[in-house]
Amino acid sequence: MADPVLLERNGDVAVIVLNRADKLNALNKAMWIGVRDLARTCSADDTLRCVVLRGAGETAFSPGADIAEFPSERADARQAASYGQLMHETMGAIADCRHPTVAMIHGLCVGGGLELAIMCDLRICGEASRFGVPINRIGVTMAYPEIGALIALVGRATALEILFEGRVFGAAEAKDKGLVTRVVPDAQVTDEALAAARRIAEGAPLVNRWHKKFARRLDDATPLSAAERAEPYETFDTEDYRAGFQAFLDKRKVVFKGR
Repeated sequence: MADPVLLERNGDVAVIVLNRADKLNALNKAMWIGVRDLARTCSADDTLRCVVLRGAGETAFSPGADIAEFPSERADARQAASYGQLMHETMGAIADCRHPTVAMIHGLCVGGGLELAIMCDLRICGEASRFGVPINRIGVTMAYPEIGALIALVGRATALEILFEGRVFGAAEAKDKGLVTRVVPDAQVTDEALAAARRIAEGAPLVNRWHKKFARRLDDATPLSAAERAEPYETFDTEDYRAGFQAFLDKRKVVFKGR
């Protein structure tokens, strides 16, 4: 059988692929494990500069959970809590990845699929893409880590609208709600997402990692320490800063080394 999740590599850009195109990339346990493990592997790889998450094919990113798995894997509260812990580990692995992450969204992006996508830093979708979390139609709740991530992205009122109504809505509305970063013609989703990844990869990787770290830190209301306030200025001691500054003066393109 094909691997449920694949890792493709294009130089300093990695692509994690949800690989169940025959099931529209519906998420089963093996896929949650695979995405978690690959996201952690990518985060630890200093040669990478950007990670893209996508679904196999161009019909769906993911429609969410593989409901056929519920009787064996989420038959009661105890099983559901264990499965939920795995989901939260996977979502955390994406959110905690040191490198910038981009969700490449073709078609349907619903339920657990949307939960994975919103953990990425950027979300690029096609005009025909559809979004939603219709889990109240099957009597399932969104746990605290998941609803917290949704609220952080779109706000409490919009998050509750999405959950209460359970509608599946289009890309334009998703953009208006703040669920996606960019909407492009369907035929251009792959090219635009990879172009965004390439633009990210051509920037100073230490700077991108620092910016992601700083943005995450500001989610915590604890006052910044003196060391934390000083950390942004460490970039001025890097080789990349010196190379970038000189290249700007020389009016030439710089190739950052990540040191």
